[in-house]
Amino acid sequence: MEVYRLYHARMFGTALRFVNDRQRAEELMHDGFLEAFRKLDRFREESTFGAWLKRIVINKCLDDLRKNAPQSISWEEYGVEPAAEMAPDKWPKLSREAVSKAIESLPKASRIVVSLYLIEGFDHEEIGSILGISASTSRSQLARAKNKLKQTLNYQMDVG
Repeated sequence: MEVYRLYHARMFGTALRFVNDRQRAEELMHDGFLEAFRKLDRFREESTFGAWLKRIVINKCLDDLRKNAPQSISWEEYGVEPAAEMAPDKWPKLSREAVSKAIESLPKASRIVVSLYLIEGFDHEEIGSILGISASTSRSQLARAKNKLKQTLNYQMDVG
C-alpha cells in the first residue's frame, strides 16, 4: 500500500494524458501497478522504481490505444498548417488550463507524441521504439502537433 500511495497520483496523471478518460486512466494505472507487482523480480534497479513503473503504465496505455485504435489517418488529413509565431507579449496570458485543453484537443496520435516528448521526457529515438515509428516520423509529428497547438492557442487568445 505504501508504494501505491507514493506513486498513484503521478501514474494516474500519466495515464490520463494518454487516454484522456478518467475511468479508463484509473483502470490502466491499476493494471500497471498489478503488472509491476507481479514482475517485481524483473526490476533491475537500472532506473528508479518510479521510472520503471511509469514505463509499465505508459506501455499499458499505448497497448490500450493500439487495441482500440481506428484505422490510421495520415497527417495531411488533419489539415495542419503552420501558424504564425505567437507574440511574446501574449505568453503570460496562457494559463496551464488553456495549454492542457489544447493538448487534449489534439488528435490521439499527436497527443501521444506530445505527451511522450514534452511531458514524459522521452527523446525521438525512444518514442520511435515505443510507437513503432522512425525517429524522423516522431520529429515530424511533434512539429505538426506544435503547429496545431500554436493555432489553437492563438485562436483562443484572439477570441478570449
